[in-house]
Amino acid sequence: MRALIRFLFLLAVVAALVLAGAYYFAGRAAGPQIEIHRPTRLLGRTGTLDVSIQAPGGRFNDVTVALTQQGRTVPILQLLNPDAGGAPPDPRTKLTQETGDRIRVTHPLDRQTLPGLREGAAVITVTAGRPVLFGLRTTASSADRRVEVRLTPPKVSILSTHHYINHGGSEMVVYRVDPPGAESGVRVGQLQYPGYPATGAGVQADPTVKVAFFALLYDQDLNTPIELFARDEAGNQSRASFDYRVFPKAFRKSRIDVDTRFMERVIPEIADHTPELSVSTASADELLKAYLVVNGDLRRKNAAFIREQARTTVPEILWAGAFAQLGNSQVESGFADYRTYYFDGREIDRQVHLGFDLAVTANVPIVAANAGRVVFADYLGIYGNSVIIDHGMGVQSLYGHLSSIGVKPQQNVANGREIGKSGMTGLAGGDHLHFTMLVDGQMVSPVEWWDPHWIEDRVLRKLREARSRPS
Repeated sequence: MRALIRFLFLLAVVAALVLAGAYYFAGRAAGPQIEIHRPTRLLGRTGTLDVSIQAPGGRFNDVTVALTQQGRTVPILQLLNPDAGGAPPDPRTKLTQETGDRIRVTHPLDRQTLPGLREGAAVITVTAGRPVLFGLRTTASSADRRVEVRLTPPKVSILSTHHYINHGGSEMVVYRVDPPGAESGVRVGQLQYPGYPATGAGVQADPTVKVAFFALLYDQDLNTPIELFARDEAGNQSRASFDYRVFPKAFRKSRIDVDTRFMERVIPEIADHTPELSVSTASADELLKAYLVVNGDLRRKNAAFIREQARTTVPEILWAGAFAQLGNSQVESGFADYRTYYFDGREIDRQVHLGFDLAVTANVPIVAANAGRVVFADYLGIYGNSVIIDHGMGVQSLYGHLSSIGVKPQQNVANGREIGKSGMTGLAGGDHLHFTMLVDGQMVSPVEWWDPHWIEDRVLRKLREARSRPS
């Protein structure tokens, strides 16, 4: 009996030691992996906490975030058992299950979240725990992010005067932003047009002076708000109004009759040059379906590609004076014509034509409307053989339906330099040039850019006034 008691006692001691060892080593197990995505190095008046936390099985029993500044710690959020699937206590906190082991936590950082926040250095600390040893213990880890708090928004104000905007047309402003490194420009509704250093327009001013071209697009409401904006690295934002007048423009409506012969000519060529386009021309019905895909979907994809070319613009004005219309050309179609397409007497589609169709005779030389740098020279969907020239500060011109191209990307071209020959490639019914102007990738009416009086009043006058203004 004593031997049995001694054995049980030793067994209990061994079990206790095993449990104690397990408890001890469980407490030394690695805590969750924490990755702080945002903020990075700056924190402004508004920001976002963005953190990923990973643990085996996605099991967490505590996540806390706090900010420490000048010896004072402010709690930002606390999540108890975030793996339980319940809603977080703060409705502004968003939990996303990225993988079975990983969650992502986002939460706004603002004056409401961080009362008493001051400018200067601060540390954001994220702590997370996970259960170990069947939930008997918790092992935790933490991660710090040192940030610089900046709460003063940039200052932005208008310098130029007399701003007149035609519906579907362009305008330009000269303004000041401080600090000069802040992102800034003109906001028209939801669209933003970037500003560029005024030195690129020949204005020898301090770095705070900027120039921005912008537009009121044909499909934007006449009452669309237009304002200056500025946003610094920390996300602090400011805006400023300026005086302007908007003038309505009447856009034409036209009827386009499409026949099988036209579709048989244009669709196979476009399909051959557009590998991502999946269409069939095996039957009359499929040919019509292919045409509708090209006229609609491909048109929108081409427009998106053209907008992307604005990223290639240089921060200085390369052009001088009014842009040139194709010499002795007849206007076959104007800007923002609302077209209704018919096949066999029935309506099949509606699109808006965003450019001028200019015709002379077949295969005439096409020249650069002004000086600039070629950023695109290749086949471009509905526009066929095309050239896009960058004139600087977001202003570009597009030449479509060419039979041949005589320039290459990155090539500088002078005003009047031949860039190709007119043609009927792409979605063209006959030999002509499709020409349009672009402001930050948005198609605008070329009429203004052809007008020396508009160039003088909307652009050159403002630049002269900026040059004469004391720094």
